[in-house]
Amino acid sequence: QLQLAESGGGLAQAGTSLRLSCEVVGNMFRINDMGWYRQAPGNQRELVATITSAGSTNFADSVKGRFTIHRDDGKKTVYLEMNSLIPEDTAVYYCKAAIRRHRFAAESDYWGQGTQVTVSS
Repeated sequence: QLQLAESGGGLAQAGTSLRLSCEVVGNMFRINDMGWYRQAPGNQRELVATITSAGSTNFADSVKGRFTIHRDDGKKTVYLEMNSLIPEDTAVYYCKAAIRRHRFAAESDYWGQGTQVTVSS
């Protein structure tokens, strides 16, 4: 069974920082793109940041300059460093990974269960 285990969410004051982690648990052949998405109440899920297997990154305009993303392939983990948090960052944050289970398998997307981030003003 393949799972994405997220951690690091919680309550933070505006202007402070949080770090989210997402570990891929289980056996697989290769992890390709990894990323973080978020969904605030009443809104659709939106991209926050992604990172390719080569380390190229992409960020939503709303978090550029405040958030960073990096990955540790040895630990099968992707991290989201969130700095200068603002109340608008409040949402459930989801990790996603594009994974090939076996050498000859097609790539599939796997999602974590989500972790709540609440930023108070």
